Amino acid sequence: QVQLVESGGGPVQAGGSLRLSCAESIYSGRPKCIAWFRQFPGKEREGVAAIYTGNGDTFYSDSVKGRFAISPDNAKSTVYLQMNNLEPDDTAIYYCAARLFRLDWACPTGAKYYDNWGQGTQVTVSS
Repeated sequence: QVQLVESGGGPVQAGGSLRLSCAESIYSGRPKCIAWFRQFPGKEREGVAAIYTGNGDTFYSDSVKGRFAISPDNAKSTVYLQMNNLEPDDTAIYYCAARLFRLDWACPTGAKYYDNWGQGTQVTVSS
């Protein structure tokens, strides 16, 4: 049973843009936290951006703030991650994750707080 599906990754040159999509079918129609993580080789997954679809509250890591934008299309149960001005250091596997409830009124950004994950999509930025 497919529940989270990412798409939109691929190769891009530095300074370019990509839009990742996360189609979710776990909590269809209910407000939820959808977060994007990325994982570098040999490293733990790090939170990049998160959104609570109930009210649109967002979070961004300092490394992507001002360059990435997370947005929902609730009618399609899809969350997008628009990535602009990409840098070689953004090269990683990107995962989306979902959970139903916030923690302390915010979507958590630690991987340990999410049980539902997509398969990941590779983003490769060349200089």
